[in-house]
Amino acid sequence: MEIFKPLDIQNENQNPDIENIERVRCLIIGSGPAGYTAAIYAARANLKPVLYTGLQMGGQLTTTTDVENYPGYPDGVKGPEMMEQFRKQAERFGTDVRFGIATHADFSGKIHKISFDNNKLIEADSVIIATGATAKYLGLEAETKYAGMGVSACATCDGFFYREKDVAVVGGGDTAAEEATYLAGLCRKVYLIVRRNVLRASKVMQDKVMNAPNIEILWEHQAIDLFGENGVEGATLVRKKDTPQEETVKIKIDGFFLAIGHTPNSDIFRKYIETDNTGYIKTVPGTSKTNVPGVFAAGDVQDPVYRQAVTAAGSGCMAAIDAERYLSELH
Repeated sequence: MEIFKPLDIQNENQNPDIENIERVRCLIIGSGPAGYTAAIYAARANLKPVLYTGLQMGGQLTTTTDVENYPGYPDGVKGPEMMEQFRKQAERFGTDVRFGIATHADFSGKIHKISFDNNKLIEADSVIIATGATAKYLGLEAETKYAGMGVSACATCDGFFYREKDVAVVGGGDTAAEEATYLAGLCRKVYLIVRRNVLRASKVMQDKVMNAPNIEILWEHQAIDLFGENGVEGATLVRKKDTPQEETVKIKIDGFFLAIGHTPNSDIFRKYIETDNTGYIKTVPGTSKTNVPGVFAAGDVQDPVYRQAVTAAGSGCMAAIDAERYLSELH
């Protein structure tokens, strides 16, 4: 999900024409559950929020078919449909929803400045960053072909659809071990595809994987393709051997889960906003506050642990309330 893109270094100091400068009280960057929920609360608090959607309006949920774990939808809901409802609710209370990509941020002064598409400058009294995180993929064409048809980057979100079926998880760290263990409680068989001959996961997580009777670790394997008629039916792997040649292996699976990490969409803010080593924005515990007064973070861009729509929405609510309180103290 591309909510922003860094400027060319040579053009970093470019500013939009003076006619394209606009002042707002509350600027929200991102249109997933966090951004839209922040917009709903901010609009109801009469902050007159302006929300820029980013390239992927609705965020990661627009690439999800069925959502069955969000409260209030007993029969489930399509991801794009749910995000459309979020948008309409935000607009109903007065949110100005705009399509655009943030390209530069300047948080050096009391008034926060964000450039969009290199030709529009927003000066904001408060900013809510809800730009999300992008799941890492292997780069296979089949991952795009089978998106929503057997390929997933979230076992907690989609594992339920693969009950009593065979699936594969790619990765060797704590996330992969946790995803494989979670799926082992739902699925008939779980293949854990590990590129190396060891797991990078913690000892505790390794023990859970090793003790799960229906998890099979495929050491020194790499996925190179997926196959199937109307969805994923199997994966093609290559296995390293002691000889220069590689052995091709095919496994039959119904689901293919990526667990090789996420990249938080925070690059253009890092000059001013504190992040961890991966790039997740640090917030004051129990709040959405960043190290810059008046700048708040919500959703997956500040959450390396849960990464769920419902937790993102909750943090969006927090950010809007924190922003409203901050603004009330300014006047």
